[in-house]
Amino acid sequence: MNFNQPKVGMTGPSSSSSTSSPSLMTFSPSLFQFFFSPRYTYDTLKEIANYLLARTELRPKVGIICGSGLGTLADQLTDVDSFDYETIPHFPVSTVAGHVGRLVFGYLAGVPVVCMQGRFHHYEGYPLAKCSMPVRVMHLIGCTHLIATNAAGGANSQYRVGDIMLIRDHINLMGFAGNNPLQGPNDERFGPRFFGMGKAYEPRLIQKAKEIARQIGIENELREGVYTCLGGPNFETVAEVNMLKMLGVDAIGMSTVHEIITARHCGMTCFAFSLITNMCTMSYDEDEEHCHDSIVGVGKNREKTLGEFVSRIVKHIHCDGKK
Repeated sequence: MNFNQPKVGMTGPSSSSSTSSPSLMTFSPSLFQFFFSPRYTYDTLKEIANYLLARTELRPKVGIICGSGLGTLADQLTDVDSFDYETIPHFPVSTVAGHVGRLVFGYLAGVPVVCMQGRFHHYEGYPLAKCSMPVRVMHLIGCTHLIATNAAGGANSQYRVGDIMLIRDHINLMGFAGNNPLQGPNDERFGPRFFGMGKAYEPRLIQKAKEIARQIGIENELREGVYTCLGGPNFETVAEVNMLKMLGVDAIGMSTVHEIITARHCGMTCFAFSLITNMCTMSYDEDEEHCHDSIVGVGKNREKTLGEFVSRIVKHIHCDGKK
């Protein structure tokens, strides 16, 4: 089923201003608040969760976030109920190519899941709290596990395009600059004010993922390393890549970190991986210029392998939870 009801509480620019150049002055106050208000109250998020639960019989325990070019993971779900972001009350919308903009409930390997077919990025103009808001919605609909995927540039010179890097840990560079999805008053109904991130990525799931990689014959393409998120949308300079390499970074992207922080705050168990879609520019002598289209293309080429990989991880989570 596909739900395409009009979005609640959104108004656009007035028709009388259609001939003038776009500016914030043409936006209604409600639209301005929709895009730029960074925080969602517990009651607002509960309203979103209840809206979804009233329209699907599925009760997923696993939430999946699809990165750039990886949205076809959601296409492998069966018996789906799908919701375009623009039809969900209070939900942001995706504006990036390769991000369909749909929340899909369905079965993957016989396990009920909910899949974000497209995420939100800081460079789209959204505060980090808004970017990671869907994770709290997943928590409120009953998800205990989060699987986050992303497309990333390889900073480790031993990596190759098409490799899958299991994220062992991350460096929250935007947090170094005082930008965190949990800034502001804390609501204890989500989690405590202060909490640890020492095991942000579940070690047992990382180990199981390595076993699965051997089973499906991709162990030679599997890596394990440290991820970092930059604000984007521009790719990194040579100097930035070299600095990040010295800090121990293996892959660089523009997402995931704030989603994992939000999930861990809610007590969710997390697993994440990066598809290495390009190698970072590490020398001024390199001629290659990166583009988003090629990144999406690498994801499409790996969709069958990644679908099998994620399906087996989801099945393991489901079976492990029944023990």
